[in-house]
Amino acid sequence: MASIWTLEEGSGGSDTPVALLEHPPVPPDPAQSDPTHSDPAPDRPRGWRRARKPLIGLLVCLLLLGAVALGGALWLHAKVDGSIQRLPDPFAELADRPAKPTSGSAADAMNILVLGTDTRSDTPTTGAEAPGWKPGQARSDTMLLVHLDGDRRGASVISIPRDAWVDIPGHGKGKVSWAYSFGGPSLTIETVEKMTDVRVDHVAVVDWDGFRALTDAIGGVDIEIPKTVYDSARGVRWEAGRHHLDGDEALLYVRQRYGLRDGDLDRVARQQAFLRTLLEQTLEQELRKDPARVLDLLTLFGEHASVDDDWSTTQMARLAASLRNLRTGDISYLTVPTDGTGMVGDQSVVRLDPSRDRSLWRAVREDRMPQWAADNQDLLTPDVVR
Repeated sequence: MASIWTLEEGSGGSDTPVALLEHPPVPPDPAQSDPTHSDPAPDRPRGWRRARKPLIGLLVCLLLLGAVALGGALWLHAKVDGSIQRLPDPFAELADRPAKPTSGSAADAMNILVLGTDTRSDTPTTGAEAPGWKPGQARSDTMLLVHLDGDRRGASVISIPRDAWVDIPGHGKGKVSWAYSFGGPSLTIETVEKMTDVRVDHVAVVDWDGFRALTDAIGGVDIEIPKTVYDSARGVRWEAGRHHLDGDEALLYVRQRYGLRDGDLDRVARQQAFLRTLLEQTLEQELRKDPARVLDLLTLFGEHASVDDDWSTTQMARLAASLRNLRTGDISYLTVPTDGTGMVGDQSVVRLDPSRDRSLWRAVREDRMPQWAADNQDLLTPDVVR
């Protein structure tokens, strides 16, 4: 089992351009320089059936489904609205947004942007008891675009590497994670929409403390490490073999990039593989055995997550009902196609692959992800990762 030394990362470097902010951003960690459906549904590739990112925002659909079974929308309203933090209309001032499809399965599909913040704190940094976003106080350490197929028979979770070098409206070129520091959820939505030409329907922000709490609440998660690796940033040695991780250990595992050949890209793969295991091993099985546990998990979600204020509990309940036939095996994980890493000045960045990216985002817009996945199985996260 890995020994736990510290959860904090080192500081230093010049990852974020301070001059553009009202307040200095969170100091970067040293690893920034690490080079490192339509209906009927078509046959899905084998890899598509694998569920693969440890963010509570992704799990909310499954949790809400259990909530509906326990008492319906009124119960859900009482449990969630009393605790969850609402983001004041992050879509309000956005202009020139991608059009929402009005016909076909794409009109019924939903795109949810899930952001994991990297603020180091002993208390929740989002949720009902936490203060809202402040300029320069955090970056989006993890970024997912969750696409729910129009027929609700499948879903895809697309990771956008935090070091992806993109256009940030009003700020020029920069790492996609900087958008949250510059302008919070609103600018992050705008940046992702400009990058993908995909319309974001809802946004959820989750902190790492919530991930740790969820892992502990379900009794930990088993993961497989194929080869011994050492995380020099935290002084943790992961021996090859099977490990049962509690919340603190899970954080160490999913946040490692030092010692992994592809650095941050391997870290993304670890996060995806961890969620696949979490869903298959614990949530899908345990919630069926003891659905009352949804109460505790919903409370955790409220304590550690924020969602846009246009996303009402009634809408959540309807979404949950529409997902009643979705299983963990119908969720696919992948990372947006990249063209390796490189340097821009003193910044270590991830370069996106324009040709394959355009194909991916077109499939999302047209609700054709099963077909796209069949043609791009090399981009699906495997069951066991480094």
